[in-house]
Parts: sequence; structure tokens; C-alpha cells
Amino acid sequence: MDKTAISRGLQRAPLGQFLLWLGPWIALLVFGVYCAYLCLRYGLHLTNMDNRFAFGAWIFLDLTVIALGAGAFFTGFLLYILKRKELRAVINSAVTIGFICYSGAVVILMVDVGQPLRAWFTFWHPNVHSMLTEVTFCITCYLGVLAFEYIPILLKNRKLRQIPSFLVFEFNMHKVMYVLAGAGTFLSFFHQGSLGGLYGVLNGRPFVYRESFGIWPTTFFLFIVSAAAAGPSFILLTTWITSKVTKKRLVTQEVYESLGKISGYILIGYVLFKTIDTLVWISMTAPGMGVHPDSFFASKPGYTALHLLEVTIFGFLPMAIYMTKRLRSQIKWLVTAAVLTCLGIVVNRYILTIQTLALPTLPFDELLSYMPSWQETGAFLMVIAYGMIVYSLSFRYANLFPLERELQRN
Repeated sequence: MDKTAISRGLQRAPLGQFLLWLGPWIALLVFGVYCAYLCLRYGLHLTNMDNRFAFGAWIFLDLTVIALGAGAFFTGFLLYILKRKELRAVINSAVTIGFICYSGAVVILMVDVGQPLRAWFTFWHPNVHSMLTEVTFCITCYLGVLAFEYIPILLKNRKLRQIPSFLVFEFNMHKVMYVLAGAGTFLSFFHQGSLGGLYGVLNGRPFVYRESFGIWPTTFFLFIVSAAAAGPSFILLTTWITSKVTKKRLVTQEVYESLGKISGYILIGYVLFKTIDTLVWISMTAPGMGVHPDSFFASKPGYTALHLLEVTIFGFLPMAIYMTKRLRSQIKWLVTAAVLTCLGIVVNRYILTIQTLALPTLPFDELLSYMPSWQETGAFLMVIAYGMIVYSLSFRYANLFPLERELQRN
């Protein structure tokens, strides 16, 4: 038997080559663990966060990672609830990425708390008036759902399938995937929205405060729609990158086009909703609070460009590419649109966290600046390294792409 045939007969790189690939990521993980240890051992004064920038780089990057990880819940929703069968080719990869994103986010949040031994306080003594309480419960529960969805993927390993009890467990888990997909959609829907709604209710910061639909500010819905748009694009991008790195054909062109088309349709709604929301804020919300919108951008014109970039270059442009059949049929344009969509999420989360806290709220305030310390940077790089290691191991020893074997034979 070929020693490189590891995951149910799928060909993989020799062990030595695989370890060379993991080496730099393991080194980065060790460095990140050291940085996290310093923050826990000596306190958060090692970071550049303070009373003004209580939401620093960790929260900004956490919000970005969680939004990109939305591909897990949305792909599961489309496959199991809306019966988009072509997405079965990427569902295992989507679940793995979602599990990595959410577990990594929870780890870095425990460092961000500063006293992880008291992290359980939020469950035992919840502040029922805080959106963060709902976010905490939903993220924790959804991580549990992702763990249950990830277990059958691990059990697809060729060696583990030889154990009868594992095979039976995997078979039974598939029976409840519809329930898990529905629960995951519900939990992810509300915590994505509450993360955005948290900013929209800050009436002490007119830059981000928004009008409400019912009890939810518009940022609640904008976060949900933006995450749903970015999720399929991130799955498309990671699948293409994995295919290039491994030099293997993992999915068909139809799957790439389907993911792009889904993102394109949702981007139409997001760009329209975002444009209307911004115009309402400029013409009604901010003036109604006694603030002229221009005052927020007087000290740093570059911030205005970020808003325009998010809606145009990172919103309208990828939407146009996705919705043009001739461009969508070419992988280079699909990947370009996916990169732009993912960058749009990064810009959006940056605006709502770092920029919101940096802008002055009073006439005598000045624009503040924030740059994460090396301990902050290292701690988050730990999450990136962890994700690369887990995904690499999952790809090598499990079957993340069900069509791979068939495409290899062809």
C-alpha cells in the first residue's frame, strides 16, 4: 500500500515534507503561546489597550475571524435546509474553518478578559441588559454545535473507520446534521447581529449610533448580512488556496461559481442596505444628535476613504464580478472577487472598532491613535498558527473535500 495514501486512499505529501510545512506554524504557535502567557502572567498593561481603547486589535480581529467563519453556518443552512446539494463538496471544509475560527476566537477572548479563571462569571452572573451576554452564550453554544459537526469529519479517517463503534457513531451523527445546521444558523444569526448591535446602541458615540428596526439598530442586520456575504467567499478563497498549495483539484468549477453567485446575491442586498443606512445617518441620525457628520472626518480624511472603499471597491465591485456570468466562469475573477469581499469585512470591522474609538466625541477631544503591542500581535498570531495547523492536519488525515477522489481518477 502507498504510504502517502492516508485519508481513505487519498494521496498526500510524504511525512517529511508535511512536517517541513508545519514547522514554521508550530514555531509561530509557540511564540504566540508565550505572548499569551505574558499577558496572563503580568496583566493587560503589557498591551496598548486602555480605558479608551478597551476594544483593541484582539476584538477587531476576533470580529473579522468570526465573520469569515460564518461560512460554516451559512453553508450548512444552504445545504441541509435549502437543499443546495452542490455545496456538499465544501461542507466539511466549511465546518472545519468555522470550528477553527470560533475556537480561536474563544481562546483569544479568554486572554482578553485578563483573568480567565473568572471567565465563568459571565455565565453564572450574566448582565441581562447587555448584548455581550447574549453574544457570550450564543458563541459558546455554537462552538459546541461546530464541535459536534467536526467530529464526523475526523471519523472519516481511514484508520478510525476500522473501529465499528466509531463507524456507527459517525452514521448516527449524519442523521442529526439537519438539526445541528438549524441550531447553528439560529445561534450564529443572533450572535452576529448582537455583535453589530452592540455598536449601534452606543448613543454616546454619534459616529456609530444608528436608528432601530423594532428593538434592534440597523447595525444588527448589517453585521448578519455582511457575514453571510463574506462566508461563501472565504470558503471559495480557502478552497482555491488549498488546491494551489496541494496541487490537487478539489472541487469542480460549478462549486466555485455557486459560491460566488451566492455571495453576489447577498452583496446586492448588503450594498443597498449599507448605502441607505449611511445616507439616513448623514441626513437624519447624526444631525438629530446635534453633530455634523463632517466633523468626524475633519482630523483624518483617510477615514472617509475607508467608507467609500468598503461600499465601492470591496462591495459593489465584487458584486458586479460575481453577477456577471462571463467573469464568474473564470476562476481568476472569482478569486479576485473573493479577496475583495473578505477585505471588505476587514475594513468594516476596523471602522466599527478601532475607528469608532479613535474619533473624538466632544469638540475639545483630539483624534486618538492605537497600535497593538508585540504581545497583542503575537497572541493573535497564535490563533492564525493554530488554524493553519488544525486545517493542515484535517486535510491530511480526513476527507475535507468529498469530490477529491473522483476528480483524481478523472
